[in-house]
Amino acid sequence: MPVKTTWAVTHACSHDADHDLSSRPADQRAGYARWLAGRDCTNCWRAQREGNSAADRAAWLEKKRAEEQQAASWWAAKFRMPPLDGPERALAWGERSRHQLMTNAYRALVAEGELGESGWQEIEDQARTVDRAGWWIDQREAAPGDLPELLAAATDADRSTENPY
Repeated sequence: MPVKTTWAVTHACSHDADHDLSSRPADQRAGYARWLAGRDCTNCWRAQREGNSAADRAAWLEKKRAEEQQAASWWAAKFRMPPLDGPERALAWGERSRHQLMTNAYRALVAEGELGESGWQEIEDQARTVDRAGWWIDQREAAPGDLPELLAAATDADRSTENPY
């Protein structure tokens, strides 16, 4: 019996649609139909995209960045992180990058890993000495578990002072 070519799919938006999958190889049709079920139907997808103007996306991004900046500023104050140094336009980005890397590293090394609080305190102390915003921006894609090694590799150019207090 040949593999069917038309598949009835209930999409994530709860609409039902029949899809002609005859253009796909027979062994890929079931997987593609399953993938389609996890997506909105074509009409819902188009309707959602038409409602998103460039201004709407820009406003959403601005709001998201403001929320991230507020969280990063609160975190920096709570954990006594020094203000960053660098060009004005890089300061906020560097602060958000530092916050994200440090919180992800804490989760990976302490909460889910085997590093104790005293070991984490040493990492925090090292992080306080790295106050160049560009360094934190450069490390934003780094694996959280690599933070101790990255901090050890930071140069004097990344530190404006040896006394973080």
